[in-house]
Amino acid sequence: MKTNPGAKKRFSLTGTGKIKRKHAYKSHILTKKATKRKRNLSSFGQVDSADEKNVKLLLAIK
Repeated sequence: MKTNPGAKKRFSLTGTGKIKRKHAYKSHILTKKATKRKRNLSSFGQVDSADEKNVKLLLAIK
């Protein structure tokens, strides 16, 4: 099965096999958002366990 190109750009694996993701709402209209909020959005998040199976299918990970 081929890797989904959109998922390839958005997700990456950690060393322990978990899936990293970026937070939403950090791309534009940043003037009205607080500095603290922007700083917290810039860190990486982790894909929820409910979505992990679907993301692994998109990334063609077994």
